[in-house]
Amino acid sequence: MQFNPASYAPQALAADRNKVLRNTYAMLALTMIPTAIGAVLGINLEFRMSGWVGMLVFFGVAFGSFYAIEKTKNSPLGVFLLLAFTGFMGFWLSQILQVALSFSNGAQLIGTAAVGTAAIFFTLAAIATVTKKDFSFLGKFLFIGLVMVILAAIANVFFAIPALSLAISAACVLIFSLYILYDVSNIVNGGETNYVSATLGLYLNIYNLFTSLLHLLMAFTGERD
Repeated sequence: MQFNPASYAPQALAADRNKVLRNTYAMLALTMIPTAIGAVLGINLEFRMSGWVGMLVFFGVAFGSFYAIEKTKNSPLGVFLLLAFTGFMGFWLSQILQVALSFSNGAQLIGTAAVGTAAIFFTLAAIATVTKKDFSFLGKFLFIGLVMVILAAIANVFFAIPALSLAISAACVLIFSLYILYDVSNIVNGGETNYVSATLGLYLNIYNLFTSLLHLLMAFTGERD
């Protein structure tokens, strides 16, 4: 039988994309470990850092980490930096978890937010994977929405308007849900070929989706003693 490179190429391409997707999901699951460790550590230390100082520290560490991970994404160092960053994110997450745990139904609120986040992620990831539809057209609109949300969040650090805070959380739920669809579609269709970068994107989507859902749940169903 004569080997036909033309017929083999699409199969090899599909196999490569599936490998990236599998590696991304495996690494995404692994990132939950340092996240959980960081969160528990932050809760035990009763870590607090808010206001503009907290904002500057967070954005400084976050964007510094993004740059370093992107530069080293093709090496084991990139994996280490990614895991270290998720540990930091877990530590930072402890602040909202402490607020949630101050409610009498705090554990239930956290569990509901986690289940809701998982349900949204698996549903949208399945849609992108099964349909293989290209959702890249969402990129421009999502980026504009993300910039607007960031600017509103920065403004609300100084104005502290509860209604605006809830509106930002609601917008984040929509934006980061659609980002899951966009990012998984990007992997499935070959737009993203590095699993470290892909994991970072999906991790941030899940993280922000969870915190936004938790914020909304605390506002509407939180019970004080």
